[in-house]
Amino acid sequence: MNYNLQQIQQAFRIYAELSVRGELLIAESEAYIYDDHIRGLVDTFASEMNAAVLVTSEYLLLLPLSMASPFHIANDALKRDYLPSKAQNSDIYLLYFSMIIFYGLFYDSYQTTDPIRDFVTYDIWLEAISEAIETLASLDEAYVTYIQKDMQYNWKAIIDKWQTLDDTNEKVKNQDLRTLSRLSFLNGVIKFMDDQHLIIHYGNQEIGISDKSMDIVTRYYMDSEYNRGILEIIYGDEKSEVNEVYHGVNL
Repeated sequence: MNYNLQQIQQAFRIYAELSVRGELLIAESEAYIYDDHIRGLVDTFASEMNAAVLVTSEYLLLLPLSMASPFHIANDALKRDYLPSKAQNSDIYLLYFSMIIFYGLFYDSYQTTDPIRDFVTYDIWLEAISEAIETLASLDEAYVTYIQKDMQYNWKAIIDKWQTLDDTNEKVKNQDLRTLSRLSFLNGVIKFMDDQHLIIHYGNQEIGISDKSMDIVTRYYMDSEYNRGILEIIYGDEKSEVNEVYHGVNL
């Protein structure tokens, strides 16, 4: 496909702005919407950086598709801004796990295209995380080791990290990152999701998902290419099938 100089310049300008800001108003990037050549170039630039452009009703969003993408938030930045002091990689695993559980409270199957509820409370979210951790902890340890290799997700670290957080501190009035409780950890997750414009606050510790979240969920969250079968393990949809494969390998 041939491109003229103006198309190349416009495409690069849109990509450059997205790479710096992470999002652009549709009004600022109409050429991406209406010109197939420009859109194809921008998408190619993003793909080369393990990222993708997502079109919402108001914005173009640049989303990293893997941790190898330069647009993925660095682990050091996550630890510094959203996690307790001396945070380790297990804290980061737990942060993302907590987000998956949050979205799972709004979408109960791969066939769900619209949220099934308007909001959840902090208590409901905490309880859902605890229940998922308990389910994982009840699995055979060798099985957990087997599935985490395939999914590149350290389930054992997630289990251990959640279980070491002190739920007796939940009633401490000031739940900041210095309070080693599950609620204080969740507050760090909420701050991260706030900064990424992924949630909406309704007051009384009630949180809903933003339009940005809904667009991301419907395009990527339900796609096994990106969630690596994590949803099946958490919610048990294919647990028995995977378990049979595991034991079959080890017969």
